[in-house]
This record gives sequence, C-alpha cells and structure tokens, in this order.
Amino acid sequence: MRLPRLGKSRRANRQPSSASIYHTEIIADVAVPERGETVRFFSRKLLRPGKLRSVSNKDLRESLLSMFYLGVAAVLPVAWWAPICDWVSTLRRKRHFRKDFARYDVAIKAVLGDDADTRSLFRGHLAAAHRRRLMLAAHLAPGRRWSPAIRLEGIDGLREALQRGRGAIVWCDQFVAQTIMGKRALFEAGIEAHQVSVNFHGFSESKFGLHVINKPLVEVENRFLKSRIVFERAEAYQVTARIQKALKENGVVLMTNTIHAGSTFTESAMGERGWTHLASAPANFAARAGAALFGMSTLETVPFREYRAIVSPELKPNAVQPASRPAKDVAAKNLVLQAAYILLKRDRLLEAVKLHPEQMMAWSSANRLTGQQDQAAIGADRIMHFPQTRSGFGSTTCIRTKTEKCVA
Repeated sequence: MRLPRLGKSRRANRQPSSASIYHTEIIADVAVPERGETVRFFSRKLLRPGKLRSVSNKDLRESLLSMFYLGVAAVLPVAWWAPICDWVSTLRRKRHFRKDFARYDVAIKAVLGDDADTRSLFRGHLAAAHRRRLMLAAHLAPGRRWSPAIRLEGIDGLREALQRGRGAIVWCDQFVAQTIMGKRALFEAGIEAHQVSVNFHGFSESKFGLHVINKPLVEVENRFLKSRIVFERAEAYQVTARIQKALKENGVVLMTNTIHAGSTFTESAMGERGWTHLASAPANFAARAGAALFGMSTLETVPFREYRAIVSPELKPNAVQPASRPAKDVAAKNLVLQAAYILLKRDRLLEAVKLHPEQMMAWSSANRLTGQQDQAAIGADRIMHFPQTRSGFGSTTCIRTKTEKCVA
C-alpha cells in the first residue's frame, strides 16, 4: 500500500489566475433626435486587477498551431492553404459547438434575423480564425513572397480630409483580416498610420504569450505602421497626449473597436433586435479635436487571394444641440455629438457584417448590458427603464447605476 504524501504539494502553493473585476456604471442615455434612437454611455473602472498566468492552457496549442502554419506557408502552395484551415478547424469543432454556439446563435439571429443559417456561419467563423493565423505565418515564412490582391476603397475621401490639416481617425472593425491586411492596404496606398493598441494584443493573455506568441503578430503589423501607441490604463493621460500630437501633426490614427481598453464605452441597437458595444474614444477624439473620422472594414473575398479594404465616407453627424441641457453645458454637447458619431459608425459596421458575418471576430450579446436606469436621457424629456442583465467577456463585470449597490 502506498502511503499518502504528507508534505505540501507544489500545486497547492500555486497562485490561481483570476479575471480582472470592473465596476461598470451607466453615465447617460443620449438621444439623437433626428435618428429617433438613443445611445447608452458607460464608464468602466478597474476594481481589482486579475492575477496574470505565466502560461495559460491555450499557449501550447497556439504555439503548435503557429509552427504548423509556418510550415504550411513555407512549403505548400497558396491553393492548399484554405482547405487546410478548413480541415484544422474541424478538429475541435464539436467542443466549440458545445461551449460557444448557443450564444453565437442568439447574437447572430438578433442582428441578422431568425432566417440566418447560424450553424454554417459558425463553421465559417472557426475556419476564418485559422486563416488569420495562416495570414500571419505567410508574412513570416522565409522565402515566401505572398502578394494577394488588396482592393482599397474610399482612400480618396481620407486624403481629402488630410488636406484640412487636422488629422484623421480610422475606426477599424474586428474582422479577421483587419489586423494585418487592413494596415497593409493603407501602407501600400502611402498612408503611414499610428496604431492605438493594448499591451496584450494577439492570441494570448499570459506572460509567455505576451513575450513569445503575440510578438510575431505585433512585429508584422509594425511593418505597415509609422508607430504603435500602446494603451496602459495607468497612463491614459500620456496616451491621450500622444494621440492628440499625432492628430495635430496631421497624422492618421488607427483605433480598433474594442471596449476593453478604455474607461468608457457605448451601447446601441443593431440589426433586427440586437445590441452592439462600441468604443467611445474615436468619437470623443473626433468631437473634441475636430479630426475627420472614418470607419474601416477589411474583408476576405477569396481566401488568401483577394481582400477588400473599405474605408467609409467621412462620418459627419448633423449639428445637434442637447434639448434638455443649457447651451453652455459643454459636456452634454460633447455626448450628443459622440452619440451621433456612434450611430453613423454602427450603420457602417452593420453594412460590413451583412457582407461577411462569419469573419467578424467579436459579437455583442443579444441582451442589453444594463442595470435599471433612473436617469433622464440627454436630449430627451423622457426617462428610460430597462431590465437588468449581466454580461461579460474575458472578465467579471459588475454593473450598477448610481442608485444601486454593486453586486459582483
């Protein structure tokens, strides 16, 4: 009989990882009268930082996939790449369907309607995620000169805006081809842009992933950028100053539509009955600095052969005034202007999503991210109430209004 080990195990001494905990609070419901819609603004404050893993469970898998796709890109012809990605995406498909499909199904149908073939779209979504990995490998493979056709639309409007001398913000959507091919499209058109980025940009959020797995993606992207402005929550003022400086020098600043980096974000209706969450920072910079604002979506039309990078016409909201606030209330004016920008951006996002929904990396929930709201909407004379829901992706989110206790 084997006696039990009486000493402390090394596993017992390990510090478990944990997600960051945030307090999310409703700032205001801002009405845009000419659209007949309301945009909800949230603040997002870090309550307790999470414990970062040295190595995560997915790091080994991502490392093996990176080496595999690097070999595929170096050895096999381009015609084989898409079928290989389709095949690899089937290896863990049952697990993905079991864990993720139900939420995906609800979110897609909320935006596109109940007739959407969500099972087919989900299979395409899994395959597109693998094509993103192979796109990176194709830029890293030694001796490989991969030159797909990239059609850039709307660049003339961006150039015209730069002639005004106030810079431009390009608000990028999270399609699988955007991170590399979108930057490459602008670079090859002669646009040297500054990318606003979070520290953990890439495939992993562990210490090992930051220094090993994510590093090649950042280096490839940097080939097509003038600079990278890394956002740190503790250094928001310095990041803001760098963005403002780039715009004053008539530069182009790329911002990705993510709500996890900044301290505020927004929510607006989308599609049939869905909701989407959009970053507020691009609209805020455009409203305050007078910089031109554009949307951008990069879509893969023929896998590994043809890409379509779409820069929207300049987003120009109509001059709006807050109906329920005095004219001297600058903050209210700014929120109303931001809300108008948000809805214009939402419209462009919806157009792109309808073209290739399977290539969208992140979908918002079909439910509203709210607590009960007892605050009058800016620009409207009514009070809006919504049922409380709870949502989060990659972190624990605590949601409340100014009159509620926070329950994590």
